[in-house]
Amino acid sequence: MEYIREDNSKIEFITILENPTKATVFRHFKGKEYKIITIAKDSNDLSEVVVYQAQYAKNQCWTRNIKEFFSLTDKEKYPNAQKYRFEKKTEELETNF
Repeated sequence: MEYIREDNSKIEFITILENPTKATVFRHFKGKEYKIITIAKDSNDLSEVVVYQAQYAKNQCWTRNIKEFFSLTDKEKYPNAQKYRFEKKTEELETNF
């Protein structure tokens, strides 16, 4: 899959549903790692949301608006953080999902 970020940069990634053994790992700007399960539609307004799974503890699943998931990090609030809220850790990573 691919997405165009607010700064017009393109990001390509593999979801768990596309290929469980090569799903892209993303690092949140606070340090935890996640994999995108899929892109879904919110039933209330049909906006796109990212369904993603934590790669720690109990592997909880979360959702977040797609624009927010791929957004720039608020550098005023977090001046030392990475550029994006979620950044790819690697292109592909073999997993045992």
